Amino acid sequence: MSAVTTTARPASRAGRGGSLGWMTVPALVFFLGFAVIPLIGVLALSFAQWDGLGEIGVAGFANWGAILSDPGLPHALWITFLVMAVSWAVQTPASILMGAFLAGHQRYRAVLSVVFFIPLLLSSAALAITYKALLDPNFGLGAGLGIPLLVQDWLGDPVLAFGVVIFVVSWQYIPFHSLIYQGGVRQIPRSMYEAAELDGAGRVRRFFSITLPQLKYTIITSSTLMVVGSLTLFDLIFVLTAGGPGDATRVLALDMYKRGFQANLMGPASVIAVILVLVGLALSLLLRRLGGRDSGHSQLEGA
Repeated sequence: MSAVTTTARPASRAGRGGSLGWMTVPALVFFLGFAVIPLIGVLALSFAQWDGLGEIGVAGFANWGAILSDPGLPHALWITFLVMAVSWAVQTPASILMGAFLAGHQRYRAVLSVVFFIPLLLSSAALAITYKALLDPNFGLGAGLGIPLLVQDWLGDPVLAFGVVIFVVSWQYIPFHSLIYQGGVRQIPRSMYEAAELDGAGRVRRFFSITLPQLKYTIITSSTLMVVGSLTLFDLIFVLTAGGPGDATRVLALDMYKRGFQANLMGPASVIAVILVLVGLALSLLLRRLGGRDSGHSQLEGA
């Protein structure tokens, strides 16, 4: 009987594994249909000549040569990385602090977490239109309140326009990342804080000695989302500054749109899209590498 029992268990486990494997089929179909196949199509289109309406012709490596030799590409790439770096430097500390604050179980903090999450529910285009009206030097908030400091050419000066883009992006997406850090802080065992408190560690010391180290993998996850999101940032900049003044806020995603849908150059636009995918993949792998081999494990393991 024991022999029969031991041979039956692996069969049942194999059956459960097979049934679980079938459950991944819908996700795999969606991934192939909305990620892999479109990516292959964009890659093929980068070697073609198409205006978006007529027949598709073969262009070979002409599109790649035109884009890689374009003097505007390094500038757009630089602005993209600058937006990525500055927005990360602004969002990450603010999100960690807000997430740690909202992790408390007081009722008013739960209410604040709902209020802080509202900006993420709003459309990026609507936010851009609102801030564009508020920052208008003639009819905006500064002129209405009579505050000379706010009466600036916010979207006409390159430095101020870049600062406005960073501010609006951070204002919209800090709540999302705060929610991630809130969940990460709540997973940290309370016993660690109690032991540190018994040793005489203050609130600031506990934050730097316990909270931040335990949020290592949460920070990597949040940073990956910020990096990928910065690469695809388009609608807010398009409505708010349209890449101006000049090319001060012309990121790669906006450059791709202008080439593809304003100049009807789908081939060169597809080249920029492939570049964005490669850059995003490289940065994601780099961040995962920085997390170490066990970056996929829970932050509670070994605690």
